[in-house]
Amino acid sequence: MTSQSGTITGNSSTSANVSTSASTGTSGKPQKHGGNGVVRKLKTRHISMIALGGCIGTGLFMTSGGTIAQAGPGGGLVAYAAMGVMIYFLMTSLGELATNMPVSGSFAVYSTKYVDPALGFAMGWDYWLNWAIAGATDISTAALLMQYWFPKSPGWVWSLTMLVIIFCLNAFVVSAFGETEFWLALIKVVTIIIFIVIGLLMICGIMFQPAIGFKNFTYKGGPFIGGMPAIMGVFLIAGYSFQGTEVVGVTAGESENPSQAVPKAINNVFWRIVLFYLLSIFVIAAIIPYTDPNLLGASDTNVAMSPFTIVFEKAGLAGAASIMNAVVLTSILSAVNTGAYASSRMLYGMAKDGYAPKFLGTTTKRGVPLAALITTLCVEALAFSSSIFGPKFYMWLVTATGLTGFISWIGIALSHFRFRRAFKLQGHKLSELKYHAKLFPLGPILAIVICLVVICGQDIPAFASGNWGEILMTYFSVILVAILYFGFKFTHHTHIVKLEDMDVSSARPEVLKQQPEEA
Repeated sequence: MTSQSGTITGNSSTSANVSTSASTGTSGKPQKHGGNGVVRKLKTRHISMIALGGCIGTGLFMTSGGTIAQAGPGGGLVAYAAMGVMIYFLMTSLGELATNMPVSGSFAVYSTKYVDPALGFAMGWDYWLNWAIAGATDISTAALLMQYWFPKSPGWVWSLTMLVIIFCLNAFVVSAFGETEFWLALIKVVTIIIFIVIGLLMICGIMFQPAIGFKNFTYKGGPFIGGMPAIMGVFLIAGYSFQGTEVVGVTAGESENPSQAVPKAINNVFWRIVLFYLLSIFVIAAIIPYTDPNLLGASDTNVAMSPFTIVFEKAGLAGAASIMNAVVLTSILSAVNTGAYASSRMLYGMAKDGYAPKFLGTTTKRGVPLAALITTLCVEALAFSSSIFGPKFYMWLVTATGLTGFISWIGIALSHFRFRRAFKLQGHKLSELKYHAKLFPLGPILAIVICLVVICGQDIPAFASGNWGEILMTYFSVILVAILYFGFKFTHHTHIVKLEDMDVSSARPEVLKQQPEEA
């Protein structure tokens, strides 16, 4: 295949040494690049716990009860179960791609190589922007939670403190990030296990007399309230809870042994979803009636109304609110830490592929993309400062990036669907892959369909009333991706990569001929 602007070449030898040395990074030995690339220092236990921690966000601790309040106990369980199945298939798709080509740019690189360079450009920048704004939201939330203990302290001090902590955790060596995530995720896991055990004991009457049983499942017309429209309405809430699971694909670029670590982490995702999400929702639904106003009144900062806090208080646990406040704070620290890691690596990967300024593609001697990290944290600080000078604009930023996670998931599923088809078409056998997703093509197709249903089902009342301002805010991420995609496509004359010409090797795509500033 001939090389032209924005297309992918089939000559893997010219690009195999780019960035992370993906084609040789699966030997199990740390690859050290001394300022020329990232370093493979993440251990298998780090990857496994990052994958687990990515499945557990503040949404489960704080606002998961909202799904029960809106769709009933049965509806909440169905929504989380359906989204969990989709996430499992999505993660197996990502696992196949990440073990074949473990790079820091992850699915932005895969979109470039297996779909269209313009899609990789759009996916990378949209995902980076989403994490930067999400980080600003999280440090704001952390400041409010700290004021639970220190009500007279200025919030900006705590936000700034968290930014400094995140910089220190990410600026020196990637293993510091991995070790931090390991212990932060462990705190979340232990909390959920304790919650489930206590909840089941209360349901059975061992810790609570009389036994709570399952009467709340049929309370006032339950278990399903509002039928299928209500279940569809809470899909988005459930989907938000799972966002961040895709970060395990980014960590593959710095894993000591991605061919073993990534499959191990992904293979356990399904059971983790069943254990931590479905059992948690089951316990909440059994103990708290869906009509309880606290379920709908819960927010990211109101720890007293967290369903976890309510259950712990019913069990007689002293200081439940303070305990959950501390747990949620660690969860937020984990989210900001993961976001800084994922977004800086995405920015670094885009710079290596010519989609961002060259200086963002440099690393320190310890293999940390410091320029990309500092740029990301500066944008987070700017987004946070907008909450001080313009709260309406800040809330617009938060709402406008709400669908980014679903867009990224579509990119992952589409990349895997086309990769596998090209792999088979070119005469390769599945046995050649280090890991292969089950039930292909059902998995990626199901993921794409569910994500499209969630995206298209947003703000139906706004469409009915013709509120175009609200529609624009809700679908800003979709519009941004479309602008980035078509703008890049027309500028660089890219084409959708043909299956027969697709490079299915473990090498990165060739960088663009144009200078990054012109891209």
